[in-house]
Amino acid sequence: MSDTPSDYHVSSAVVVAVPAMEEQVLATLSRMKNVEVYGHQGGKIVVVIEGTSTGMLGECLSQISTLEGVVAANMVFEHVEKEEIGNDRRTDAA
Repeated sequence: MSDTPSDYHVSSAVVVAVPAMEEQVLATLSRMKNVEVYGHQGGKIVVVIEGTSTGMLGECLSQISTLEGVVAANMVFEHVEKEEIGNDRRTDAA
């Protein structure tokens, strides 16, 4: 099953930064498109990534993992919202 442009993907991820570089990593993340910092403490940063495909989310997470000061970046959760179809039926499982 392929993703359509009407699909909306959202993922959470944990980014582990070198503690001394946490502020630099946070600043870089805040400038990234489709990325929102949800919280951070002690070098661990929780981010939310949004996009139109799983591939888009994965590419963004790969970019995050290569940032200076980042030790690891791991996806924790992904959810896909599908376009609604006729008769008020939903295409996603509850």
